[in-house]
Amino acid sequence: MIKDSEHPFFRPRWRRIAVVVVCLVWAVVEFATGTPFWGVIALGFGLYGYWQFFYAYKPAGEESSSDPAAPKE
Repeated sequence: MIKDSEHPFFRPRWRRIAVVVVCLVWAVVEFATGTPFWGVIALGFGLYGYWQFFYAYKPAGEESSSDPAAPKE
């Protein structure tokens, strides 16, 4: 099953960077305009995007090394 963060749209690195940067910039805008509630929400989206697109991201076709069925070299 494909996860939303592994959708082919997000394969180019620049798109993943753009999504995270837009969320973080939006958080700054919200904090600057005096709406910290929405700033925290946008910051949460940005941090979650960073986690999904850079920390936990596995490019398509890359196999997990913890897969017991994977052949050993």
